[in-house]
Amino acid sequence: MRAVVFVNGEIPDYDAAARWLRQDDYRVAADGGARHMEALGLLPDVIVGDLDSIDELLLARFQEEGAAVERHPVAKDATDLELAIARAVNDGATEILLVGALGGRLDQTLANLLILAQQNWNVPLAVAEGDQLARVLRGPQQLTLTGPTGGYVSAVALSEEVTGVTYLGLEYPLTNATLRLGSTRGVSNTLANSPAQISIDEGILLVIQQFPLTSE
Repeated sequence: MRAVVFVNGEIPDYDAAARWLRQDDYRVAADGGARHMEALGLLPDVIVGDLDSIDELLLARFQEEGAAVERHPVAKDATDLELAIARAVNDGATEILLVGALGGRLDQTLANLLILAQQNWNVPLAVAEGDQLARVLRGPQQLTLTGPTGGYVSAVALSEEVTGVTYLGLEYPLTNATLRLGSTRGVSNTLANSPAQISIDEGILLVIQQFPLTSE
């Protein structure tokens, strides 16, 4: 089961966000992220958080329509997003997509992106933003990239160093390279062939891929 967690960040283009969604998604609203679900005409399966940023009338309407609510105290050690991810995992999610996780407050944006690097979720997490998808590799691991060729692919080290970095199918190949924290060496590559692959031996690597719209 795939869970989609709607976060209380910014979604400048709801049409772009909708392209990532499936009818059978398990839908979790992280507190004020419920506003995005209202804009998309979706009903949450569950709303999670301290509920300090969701409109009270919207909360009441979603509850009347069947959404479950998991309320937490305002004074807590985890963000609403972290609690929402934990709920999705507990409810049986085998993969999780975050929507609306970026934009707005810089601290929240950084925290929401770096939450991908936590190692205790035991399910793959991704962040969708417009035509971009962010995923994390933890070595030793391999990621297969599919989609329209020509879109950019960037790789950014989240650990002090990432070793054994190898690209297949990207315009600028790497073989057994090392990317270090703060380096821009892996930024702005291009998907030359689909499928392509990125593999690493050790470390944590953030991979951001663009999925440009293709003309029909």
